[in-house]
Amino acid sequence: MAYSFEGRSMSTLLCLVTLLVGLDFHAVAVGGAALRLDMNPENGFTTLNHSMAMVQRMEALLAQGNGSDVTLRVRTIGTDEVKIIQAHSLVLTLQSDMFDELLQNRNSSILVLREPQDCAAVFDKFIRYLYCGDISVRLDQAISLHKLASKYRVWSLQQGLTRYMTQHLSSDSPTGHVVGWYQYSLQIGDVSLRDSCLQYLSWNLSSVLQSAEWGSISDELLLSLLQRSDLILQSELDLYEALENWIEQNQPATDTVETALRAIRYGMIPPQHLFRLQKQSPLMVKHYESIRDLLFLAFQFHSASPIQLAKYFDVNCSIFTPRNYLSASWGSPWVINNPTRDDRSYSFQTQLGPSGHDSTKRVTWNTLFSPRWLPLSVRSGYGEHGAMQSTRTDLGRPRIIVTPATSSPDFAGVSFQKTVIVAVRQQGKMVVRHVYNFHQSTEESGDFLVDADLQRRGSEYLIDNSLFLHVIVKPLYHSLIVSKK
Repeated sequence: MAYSFEGRSMSTLLCLVTLLVGLDFHAVAVGGAALRLDMNPENGFTTLNHSMAMVQRMEALLAQGNGSDVTLRVRTIGTDEVKIIQAHSLVLTLQSDMFDELLQNRNSSILVLREPQDCAAVFDKFIRYLYCGDISVRLDQAISLHKLASKYRVWSLQQGLTRYMTQHLSSDSPTGHVVGWYQYSLQIGDVSLRDSCLQYLSWNLSSVLQSAEWGSISDELLLSLLQRSDLILQSELDLYEALENWIEQNQPATDTVETALRAIRYGMIPPQHLFRLQKQSPLMVKHYESIRDLLFLAFQFHSASPIQLAKYFDVNCSIFTPRNYLSASWGSPWVINNPTRDDRSYSFQTQLGPSGHDSTKRVTWNTLFSPRWLPLSVRSGYGEHGAMQSTRTDLGRPRIIVTPATSSPDFAGVSFQKTVIVAVRQQGKMVVRHVYNFHQSTEESGDFLVDADLQRRGSEYLIDNSLFLHVIVKPLYHSLIVSKK
């Protein structure tokens, strides 16, 4: 991350040069190693670039303290620990508006700063950034450095750390870090970071539930996640059991427990498992009265057809809305090797609907993937037997189409939302990169992989030159059916 000196006076820059002249240049540029030649044959100019040597001299200036005119005494709040840093007011004021104000109002060459323990531990790293414009960051240091960058108004560092956190959500850490970053984003009002953390937790909830990070989720974050329909996990039963573990570990207030229990979508849990939970789950036994109405509705849901149910109940509420479940009843994974080679097709089956009434009924789905599929407006149309003829051209882009193999009277009252999940490898771990949704009336997702470069062998969308997808079909009750009051 490079700083711009634009807007500073020439006299200020001359003072900085004077400081640097006092250092031994030979020590950092032996044999011209710090020289880079940028040649432009068209205009005959050659740029002599000594920027690396400049950075090395600035780092040496901080380390040696030559020409220092201010001593920073960094006191750790709540302890007697003091960190001493010999610095240069010119550099500090060039980089930080806060330091500019503090140094203008000082009465001596000593500036006393008070920082919490986590910030004091990385303060020398923060000061080095002001001199050199680069910084090495660990996951556990991101928040502390972000606090310092915000407090001392070093906006380039603050923005860089926000990008760092957004790009390293999938990195491995012993106890997890995404939840901590989410809580911090709430404190500072960073909506972009908050939403990135929420999306990561929602799309990768299946792995989060198995990690140590799940137990550290706050009451507020837990309830926020439970309201979402875009959660990606194995099943609703897995979510209930994870909630049971979280409650046992955190012992929240009764109101929080009952609010969380009422956010579980019991209609998405098969009746045989609901019977078992009623008798064997200590949590459900203890709070049965607070969710009895939801369980009764779930059992009614499992015993009737969607059309019959819709005559008496509002079928558009969350208890009847599936999340993105990875179990075989709801869809199938699809690994496409060499995805730029040619069109591919794939078939799989799902349960007609989530209710017990439809548990034995299956729908077969045909999926077509094309690496170079043209928009509808310029396609060649339908060929013999009604088969879609794909026009392959370099002008096209990746497309995916999911259609039922047959129609059935059982489809009455049910519509199908298709969801395609794209997984990638980040920091050595499989994570969800994109989720594409398209409804029954739309045969394909128009923005599918619109920004992906599948032609490049090292594309971030490919794992070992393969595209990893998971296709989910979510049965939804038809919104045109109005429940009777």
